[in-house]
Amino acid sequence: MSLIMKKLFTFLRFCLYGLLALIALGAALFWYFVYSPDPVIPQLSGSVNKAFVEVDGLKRSYRSYLPQGLAKGAPLVMVMHGSGQNGAQIRLETGYGFERLADQFGFAVVYPDARSFDWNDCSKTGDFNFEGRAVDDVKFLGVLADKLIADIGIDSRRVFATGVSSGGFMAIRLALEAPTKFRAVAAVSANLPSTENFKCKPVAQGTSVMLMNGTKDPLVPYAGGESSLFGLFFKGGMLLSSLASADYFAVQNKLSAPPALSAATAGGETQVERAVWRDDSKLEVELVTIHDGGHGLPQAYWRRPRLLGPSPMTPNGPALIWEFFARQKP
Repeated sequence: MSLIMKKLFTFLRFCLYGLLALIALGAALFWYFVYSPDPVIPQLSGSVNKAFVEVDGLKRSYRSYLPQGLAKGAPLVMVMHGSGQNGAQIRLETGYGFERLADQFGFAVVYPDARSFDWNDCSKTGDFNFEGRAVDDVKFLGVLADKLIADIGIDSRRVFATGVSSGGFMAIRLALEAPTKFRAVAAVSANLPSTENFKCKPVAQGTSVMLMNGTKDPLVPYAGGESSLFGLFFKGGMLLSSLASADYFAVQNKLSAPPALSAATAGGETQVERAVWRDDSKLEVELVTIHDGGHGLPQAYWRRPRLLGPSPMTPNGPALIWEFFARQKP
């Protein structure tokens, strides 16, 4: 073999070793920052069923969970997924927490799917369409609620909505534009868009609102600012701070008294602060601050990817949300 060929083979061998090293490094980084094992599926009394409803000529999908023996007149909790996801994934990422609670307290759970894998929220950057057609998610979610009210006898006065990330921003839109349909909403890892990034048209009537945010969320800054991951990905425009967002809804609900403040350590590890605005009316606003919490809903059954920031296993986010919904009077 000539000297030139030997040098070529040596060069190619080093290139191969380098490529293998890069693949191994990429796999290690993915495993550390992105991978998270699925939670164990709990034993539940009911089952999850997928169905469809047509809205504005578009076929919209959803999954529903009904506990065994669900009584007529039960409440409904609508749970909306994050960006690029669907209802099956938000079930997993909430640790099946709402279904566990549904078995315990007797309510229905529905997981709607965004048509473009993102919800059309109140931010100007959130104008998603499907095959060139505008998608009215407020209408879809209202039609879905009406269908479940008619089909399974849900109490129309106790329809609630919650969501995480993109789903949380959609919950905020429901509070602003469909308060007569949804008695209360809970937005997780979401703040109100700032004035220059705001496209919604709030109605005069308010509804009860909970915001639950982590102080170390890398996508939705607790103190306000640009919504993005590392300033490069998932850009969602400028946002108000969590406190300013809660203040906005307090003003919207005409709650003039200062909030009641409390702090506690959940599970001996996570510092949680709660600010609650309420008066003699039926409306309420609550801000739950998860100190050193990242992006997502805290719960004990599923660890979020490290890419999304710290993932405390406490407090029990679904339980806090249900407690908030349950105390809202029809």
